[in-house]
Amino acid sequence: MLVEALLREFDEEMVKTRNSLERVPNDRLEWRPHEKSSTMGRLATHLAELPAWTVETLGQESLDIAPPGEPPPSPRFLASQREILELFDKNVARGRPLIAATNEQQLAAPWSLLSGRVVLFTQPRLAILRAWVFNHIVHHRAQLGVYLRLNNIPVPAIYGPSADEG
Repeated sequence: MLVEALLREFDEEMVKTRNSLERVPNDRLEWRPHEKSSTMGRLATHLAELPAWTVETLGQESLDIAPPGEPPPSPRFLASQREILELFDKNVARGRPLIAATNEQQLAAPWSLLSGRVVLFTQPRLAILRAWVFNHIVHHRAQLGVYLRLNNIPVPAIYGPSADEG
């Protein structure tokens, strides 16, 4: 029952996220609301990347974000809405089957985030999936909604009507 609920939530959030990403115009990818903010293109790219974190969460016991001897990760910047949507769709297609194939015992198993082999935290996979995949997507999708609004681009309805859609 828990896995079915997670799948429903994943599917619903991915549809809402794709609807938001479809609004990102190619001519505004470099736009940012503040010098400390990400560009619209980087934010949209990050949203497209996040469903892949399902693979990290359910397919591994841990993730080292700064493995010794490797260069630090650098942000990815995709050049068009089409590329962003392609990456998003690919990552959704990779992540969903892992949720479908999991069980409650696997969701209760510990997962750790490391930095240079130092454990930053360990939590059950279910908590990681909810916080670092689902909630993380919701957070950045809301940011994207603000970016869209500030650019006079219609904001899609998410959990109810928006000022632009019923």
